[in-house]
Amino acid sequence: MNKIIAVLITVCTFFLPFTIQAKPLSIKVAYENNPGEPLDVVMRYWADILNKKSNGEITLVLYPSSQLGSKQDVTEQAMMGMNVITLTDVAFLADYEPDLGILFGPYLTDDPQKLFKIYESDWFRQKNEDLKKKGIHVVMNNYLYGTRQIISKKPIRKVEDLAGMKIRVPNNVMQIKAIQAMGATPTPMPLGEVYPALTQGVIDGVENPISVLQGQKLFEQAKYLSMVNYLTNTSVWIGGEAFFSTLSPEQLELIHSTGYEAGLYSQKLTIERDAEMLKAMEAEGVEVIYPDTEAFRQKARDVYTQFPEWTPGLYETIQQQLQ
Repeated sequence: MNKIIAVLITVCTFFLPFTIQAKPLSIKVAYENNPGEPLDVVMRYWADILNKKSNGEITLVLYPSSQLGSKQDVTEQAMMGMNVITLTDVAFLADYEPDLGILFGPYLTDDPQKLFKIYESDWFRQKNEDLKKKGIHVVMNNYLYGTRQIISKKPIRKVEDLAGMKIRVPNNVMQIKAIQAMGATPTPMPLGEVYPALTQGVIDGVENPISVLQGQKLFEQAKYLSMVNYLTNTSVWIGGEAFFSTLSPEQLELIHSTGYEAGLYSQKLTIERDAEMLKAMEAEGVEVIYPDTEAFRQKARDVYTQFPEWTPGLYETIQQQLQ
């Protein structure tokens, strides 16, 4: 009898880790974009494939429209160990790893695929490990947010037209410096506050990819869209290492692999939707302006001399990798 009990205990002990590992896992996904925007569509796609491939064991619960707070709010929640991930950019991650900010520099490249190759490089892999030590876990690094343009209440036909204009930017140093270098007054604020700020005249314009400008319905308040193409916006999704370090290797593999698959989908969808949304804004009375961007590029170039905290020769190193 004692031998039978001993065998049963051994069997139960053997299977216990698998029982715990199979415990349903729920992760909150927070973002500032509205339902129906391409980003929201991609997140629904990711949630679906992850749920299917994990046999329903891993669920992504979506929180669009800043329901859990601003990007900074959610990042802080993640670093405190909450089961949440959010969209961010390397310009924000530069607060933790300064060199990463260069990947968000103005007119760095017009080809997002060249940027994505850098995200797969040994250089970025080392930065990824350094971020982990500081509490940040990169979940997806191949998300295409789009090319950032400017929608405004006054036309921007040449770079000089930006002088004196208050342009909303996210609260990161790189974009603040970039818009400032081109002659405008950068006005940082969360995306959720932009529409009322534009309505009340707090700002004169907003920079963002077409999908966001259209999805936030900013065309209702601003009727000039200037295709300045000043920033190829690749993005990353991050969570807190405190939370992700508790997951099993199998769970991490499923989350990362399906995240990569969702990132590839974002690259396809963003390009497809841009043309549709541009036509939709034109139908709403928006004038689309295609300025000569060379003068914008010349002014923005000065930004790359303003980061003494960067590793010496960083700009040249990145330019070589972009070739």
